Amino acid sequence: MRVVTLGTGSPLPDADRAGPATLICAAGRDLLFDCGRGVLMRAAAAMTGPLAFDTVFLTHLHSDHVTDFNDIVTMRWAMSPMPNPLRVVGPVGTQRFVDRTIEMLQDDIGYRVAHHDDLNWEPTCEVTEVSDGLVADDGNIRITAAPTDHGPVHPTVGYRIEADGKVVVIAGDTVPCDGLDRLCAGADVYVQTVIRRSMVEAIPAPRLQDIIGYHSSIQDAAATATRGGVGTLVMTHLIPPPWPSTESEWIAEAAEGFAGGIVLAHDMWEHEV
Repeated sequence: MRVVTLGTGSPLPDADRAGPATLICAAGRDLLFDCGRGVLMRAAAAMTGPLAFDTVFLTHLHSDHVTDFNDIVTMRWAMSPMPNPLRVVGPVGTQRFVDRTIEMLQDDIGYRVAHHDDLNWEPTCEVTEVSDGLVADDGNIRITAAPTDHGPVHPTVGYRIEADGKVVVIAGDTVPCDGLDRLCAGADVYVQTVIRRSMVEAIPAPRLQDIIGYHSSIQDAAATATRGGVGTLVMTHLIPPPWPSTESEWIAEAAEGFAGGIVLAHDMWEHEV
């Protein structure tokens, strides 16, 4: 399996970090997990794109994780020579989100259908809502979901991808919880949103302080990785973005609670599992 952190940023605009999105390439398929700001630009750099995505998986419906979902829907539709539904997997509520997105695009859909004689169908998505348990298993790739804890955002899910004898976990935004522990058990790679709590606490902004209660800190992620016997912890969706030359400090904090491999991800970080 190949893991590519397409976007490692947060809701705050960042010149160097696109919105949350992780690409998993396994058994000849490109699986996209979340689709934050700039995802198709980063996907193009990874030599993939909307026509190549086998499935788009959503961990939750917070705007920074789904900002560019509409771009994927539009470009897959407009670039396809024939009807080509997009497969979407996400928590309960995903169908409603997808329906609303396509409704929002109706003006654009009308313009394009009126202009292109060979584009005589509308974009469609095949949605599967998941909460806990098996998502897919075709003998080559096995994907399971489990509930995570990002309250008051509810429901949220994480994913465990098994292929070629390896395991990758995409956690999304969550604090430590039973579902996350189940996903991480024995994983080779665990991709987790993290905040550097000491830095967040030092910024006197109540709205920023609020995030502490529903994101994993560096220490939380390290503890989860240790409990699960994870091989490599990949920290992403970094809040606040690391200042230049401070990256080693984030890794050192994680190493205090986790003895395995530690990566502070940047956009387009790539790893063969």
